[in-house]
Amino acid sequence: MNPKVIVANWKMNKSFEEAEDLISEIAEAIDQWTLQTQVVICPPFPYLELGSDHADESQFSCGAQNCSEFDNGAYTGEVSAEMLEGLEVDFCIVGHSERRAYFNETNVQIAKKIDQLLKRTIIPIVCCGEKLEERNNNNHFDIVKSQIEETLFHLDNDMMENVIIAYEPIWAIGTGVNATPAQAQEMHAFIRSLIEKKYGTQIAYNLPILYGGSCNPMNALELFTQNDIDGGLIGGASLKAENFLSIIEAAETVIKEN
Repeated sequence: MNPKVIVANWKMNKSFEEAEDLISEIAEAIDQWTLQTQVVICPPFPYLELGSDHADESQFSCGAQNCSEFDNGAYTGEVSAEMLEGLEVDFCIVGHSERRAYFNETNVQIAKKIDQLLKRTIIPIVCCGEKLEERNNNNHFDIVKSQIEETLFHLDNDMMENVIIAYEPIWAIGTGVNATPAQAQEMHAFIRSLIEKKYGTQIAYNLPILYGGSCNPMNALELFTQNDIDGGLIGGASLKAENFLSIIEAAETVIKEN
């Protein structure tokens, strides 16, 4: 079983003061632990320096929620991977279902963003997942396969070793409907099999695959005990320190028991 990775995706939430309080509360708690889990906090862009400053003195890393597909230039409102590197950001989420749905991001754009991040030695957390109608039509494996192939399969082996994948069933995000651990494990195993066919067993085994569909303190432990679920991309449950810390504790429990 791989080491666990727990990523907080705050989305567009929290005032600056609330963000500072939340980061401080999480940092103070985990700094009392002998932490084996990789913890990543991805606040909104304006709070990245706050996050990276705290990360320098704590047991978590700072990540961004998105980046531009371009190096630099006249792209008003965009944030480049180079800028993230300058803020000592270590991780970046790309291809989140909300970016795909609300901003019409394509697999081609996501692939370019991945390239930008890897060029700056920032680890991309690459999201994939199907809509409810796609699952109901039994197309969920084909959808995820296309997303994986079109965003990642241009990478060579060395690049692929620095990638994290997050499976987020869109129908289970913020809906109150959760994928069962068996459903999540089935897709995670399928994703790992795709990586293995392309890149070999070692890279496939070592590549973290996270679950991102309404993971919370109630279901985290059962999810993280599944063979191919290496942690979670946490949305709503990451906005309260108590909930996020409980999810980290679940990951720590699984690590210690294995």
